[in-house]
Amino acid sequence: MIEVLLPAGVSSSEAFDDEAPVVLFEAEAVLMEGRRARRRRQFATVRGCARAALAELGRPPVALLPGRGGAPQWPAGVVGSLTHCDGYRGAVVAEAGAVAALGIDAEPAGPLPRGVLGLITSEAERAELAALAAVDASVPWERVLFSAKEALYKAWYPATGLWLGFRDATVSLSAAGTFTATVCPPAGVPAGGVDPVYGGRWLAGSGLVLTAVVRGAG
Repeated sequence: MIEVLLPAGVSSSEAFDDEAPVVLFEAEAVLMEGRRARRRRQFATVRGCARAALAELGRPPVALLPGRGGAPQWPAGVVGSLTHCDGYRGAVVAEAGAVAALGIDAEPAGPLPRGVLGLITSEAERAELAALAAVDASVPWERVLFSAKEALYKAWYPATGLWLGFRDATVSLSAAGTFTATVCPPAGVPAGGVDPVYGGRWLAGSGLVLTAVVRGAG
């Protein structure tokens, strides 16, 4: 599913369950000691996806450990993103010379938990969601917007090293399967130092919402 959201040059791999066995590197296995079996399976499967995506780039398998902010530490010269939710695990990678920022997110299709929408959106975003729902109520628009902000953060943080809150970015969704995210940079970002506008794509189907943010290098 995720490949339809990605441009040429971005490799991907996905799984919809944890049935395929994945052997973890020792350093990865240590991180999962004492964790619940379900979490260990998810962790292993998404890393199996990552290694498959890296292989498409001609890269050898490596341990993928969380770094600063919890973002996975990719091999030198590679950018990537991981995601998992019930019924989906996915990984995308690209050469850093071709892609500067990359983020994906998967969510179960359906409304957000009560009270969450007001915490993560502006009044203008909620008005746009209502307008979209009036045209096509079959799309879980709230969840698409939430996922888009998650994908944006996964692209933003590794590129800038700066935390980004849900309300630090405004997302405008298109019924055509695209979105634009405009970041109001948090304190500490030099004026003009970061391009605040990111483009992305979304997909809803098979009980899932997928989003991707890709920014080319240069």
